[in-house]
Amino acid sequence: MSLYQKILSLLLTVSVLFFSGCNAIDNQSKQNDSLATTTYSETSITTAPTEKTEKVTSSETTTYKTTTTVTTTTTTAAEINKFVLSEIPTFSDKAYIAVNNNIPYFTKEEMSSAESFEEYSKLDKYGRCGVAIACVGQDLMPTEERGSIGSVKPSGWHTVKYAGVDGKYLYNRCHLIGYQLTAENANEKNLITGTRYLNIEGMLPFENMTADYIKETNNHVLYRVTPIFNEDDLLCRGVLMEGYSIEDKGEGICFCIYAYNAQPGISIDYKTGDSSGPDFEETTTTQKKSTVAENLQSEKETETEKAIGSVYILNTNTKKFHRADCSAVKQMKEQNKQEFKGTRDELISQGYKPCKKCSP
Repeated sequence: MSLYQKILSLLLTVSVLFFSGCNAIDNQSKQNDSLATTTYSETSITTAPTEKTEKVTSSETTTYKTTTTVTTTTTTAAEINKFVLSEIPTFSDKAYIAVNNNIPYFTKEEMSSAESFEEYSKLDKYGRCGVAIACVGQDLMPTEERGSIGSVKPSGWHTVKYAGVDGKYLYNRCHLIGYQLTAENANEKNLITGTRYLNIEGMLPFENMTADYIKETNNHVLYRVTPIFNEDDLLCRGVLMEGYSIEDKGEGICFCIYAYNAQPGISIDYKTGDSSGPDFEETTTTQKKSTVAENLQSEKETETEKAIGSVYILNTNTKKFHRADCSAVKQMKEQNKQEFKGTRDELISQGYKPCKKCSP
């Protein structure tokens, strides 16, 4: 091979190596770009709901599978968080005591909204009330005098008198959320059998304080009352009361107390509601006859109403019907208001639902 041929062969070899190297670098660059892109696609910003990305590799392709997880937190009556009846001191001479350092058990989410609402639990299998909660504003408060609630017989109810009890009657029909706050009349889901002492000395001071604050500030108060029953007792041992003013973050109202369903000097069987004590006044025969007559009359009126119907006020927009004296009627727009005379069943068959406030 001549010198010229040797030089030409060497140049060709160098050219091949050069272009091969360029291709290798370019391929590596493309791999790096691909890797960079892959790394970016695997990077996610975690928000609610949470997204989880998993790499799924087959023999030919690599894909990414994204699943969404939504976590829901629910507060139940049993949780009102970590309240334990057995840790409450035995009743002595105080109508109520502070619980949880007087800090309510509300969650941050519950304390974040100033929108008015009210909710009442369904009666359980023993006919007992459950948790009652409301975000109370002036729009829920009554605009008229309270109506009769004598038709409701809460679990554990007894009509008994003691000379030493204020007003003589041991038991009152106690509103869980007071009438002055949400204008509830004979709502069986909001009435418990409570002693006069519980009603006046235990619960009323906090109802009054809350009502006065709302009227003065036009703010809202998150308000919850939980009757505390032991096992299958018909009478609650007491009530857990919580309040928190929303707009000023608890500066105006903030309490968490347990009020005893007790009466000084009187022994109470919480299983049945029976009681004993000094100066007991038994219902006389005349009073018993009168009570029986009143019950019979009430039953007759109920049967008559079922037969010929009654007057209801309809909200044609919400498809709900109300008693004529329901506070919601006054807030109803005139164009949605309609009077109906007939039976409850007729309205339900037409697609209307009874108002939860007045329970028509």
